[in-house]
Amino acid sequence: MDIKAIVLDIDGTLLNSKKKISEKTKQALINAQKKGVKVILASGRPTPGMFGLAEELEMTKYEGYLVSYNGARVTDCLTKEVIFNQAMAVETSQAILEHLKKFNVQPMIDKDDYLYVNDVYNGMLDLPEGPFNIIQYESRGGNFKLCEIDDLAAFATFPINKILIAAQPDYLQEHAEAIHAPFDETVTAAFSAPFYFEFTDKGIDKAKALNAVFPEMGIHSYNMIAFGDGQNDRSIIEYAGIGVAMGNAVDELKAIADDVTLSCDEDGIAAGLEKYL
Repeated sequence: MDIKAIVLDIDGTLLNSKKKISEKTKQALINAQKKGVKVILASGRPTPGMFGLAEELEMTKYEGYLVSYNGARVTDCLTKEVIFNQAMAVETSQAILEHLKKFNVQPMIDKDDYLYVNDVYNGMLDLPEGPFNIIQYESRGGNFKLCEIDDLAAFATFPINKILIAAQPDYLQEHAEAIHAPFDETVTAAFSAPFYFEFTDKGIDKAKALNAVFPEMGIHSYNMIAFGDGQNDRSIIEYAGIGVAMGNAVDELKAIADDVTLSCDEDGIAAGLEKYL
């Protein structure tokens, strides 16, 4: 198989449990780019939160691409040009944010340099790993400043690529259907982690973004190898010619993947590339 592109989820895939790219994985990806293979980061993360990782992988030098907001935007690392963008309608975003007031969740939206939330001091989640400040994590990870807005629904008069909500995992599992149901015809919703539930425009996923941009460059699905670990990676695992689930992936992703590699803490990407490139 002629592999022209490597598609990578970030959290739980490219990054290990310490939120770092291991040296072995980094070198494997840089070596692939030296051979002419494109690297495409495909994440639920906002675009500003991906540039640092792209620089670490030398993706500007080798003209890699960022698929952000779960596929709602594609950006060229070299030129910073947005080459695909599909946001939700303003009225849809406002209706979702109004609906979310009924639930014990933390909605987050971003615009330019800011992450907007209701209460910057109400971001603590009680996770199995211990207390976790989700608002701090999102603002730091996306390189955002924080701003409090009492009524996000009234404030959101601009196109939004993604509405992120965070909550206790058990609560989200219990209420996800009720949260999503009124908007089933107008948006796509998915878990990206047990404590994250995300809204994008209808039909948006990582694979749609890949298919909208890369065939025109001569990079088709069968020229891609994709790595992922979460439910929102299903589309790229199914789309790519070789879809590889990480050893730490959710069981449903492992079940539909072409292969399962080592975990993100065991250099699973490097092991997969050694096998297929």
